[in-house]
Amino acid sequence: MTEEVVPPAVRRGAPPKKRKDGLAALGFLSPAIVTFLVFVLAPTLGVLYLSFYDWNLLSDGTFVGLDNFDRLVHDDRLLHVYGSTAYMALVILAVNVVAGLLLAVLLETRMSRWLRGFFRLSFLFPFVVSASAVALIWRFLLNKDLGLVNYVLGLAGLDRIDWLGSSAWAPVSVIVVNSWKTIGFSILVYIAGLQAIPAVLKEAAIVDGANAWTRFWRITFPMLSPTIFFLVVINTINSFQIFAEPRVLTQGGPGDASRTIVEYLYDRAFGDFDLGYASAIGITFMLVLIVLTAIQFRLSRRWTFYE
Repeated sequence: MTEEVVPPAVRRGAPPKKRKDGLAALGFLSPAIVTFLVFVLAPTLGVLYLSFYDWNLLSDGTFVGLDNFDRLVHDDRLLHVYGSTAYMALVILAVNVVAGLLLAVLLETRMSRWLRGFFRLSFLFPFVVSASAVALIWRFLLNKDLGLVNYVLGLAGLDRIDWLGSSAWAPVSVIVVNSWKTIGFSILVYIAGLQAIPAVLKEAAIVDGANAWTRFWRITFPMLSPTIFFLVVINTINSFQIFAEPRVLTQGGPGDASRTIVEYLYDRAFGDFDLGYASAIGITFMLVLIVLTAIQFRLSRRWTFYE
């Protein structure tokens, strides 16, 4: 009988190729894993721990069980802040998803390469600038007496608007500033999605006599459904967590008209030094975002526009 030949690597006990690939993948992923454990998971567990304590940073914490969560149920102001946050976040979400798509399609129409690059840079530049710097600039532009916006309205014969001091206009100001800053990211992602659509599909539609609207509705929009879903999820999470714009522009006022959950949490933690209650707000807010994201993933299965 012929003796079976065993490869030298196997005789030396070398790991299989799959194991080597797994170790290599783990090595490449280790920085992201360590970052997640140190800067995401550990702080989250710490906040969960603090939510069961009454702690003011200056003395030892006192275990209070679920008392902080019981306070949430009876905090009418928190419910109002959730309402103002949801209003601003949903409008910002709609602006980023809908207006971002329209602008991306316009930027991908026939125009010179120089002009297209100029508009792309114009929309993307605010996104890379600090949110506090953007809010400070807009705070000057929206000033009731000295702002450029009211000056232009005056030239047009319109009354000046108290953009930052009116309970009706303060949330609108936050929406405008945040949308102006963040829409560039949505446009950039949409452009990447548009460029990934095979040109042969559009060319075939043109040969069949389809007009621009038919091509958009029957080809572009369905093919962009994964991109749209991604932007809906990302913009939902980001818009519910806005902080710098209302903090710098209106300080959450007047009253709580433009106050967000993150700003309310910050005030409770570092204004009132009630870190236990602030931690409970943070935990429930995280759960709200998780539920919203889960609902979006669930609905995405029904809203898939192509198979």
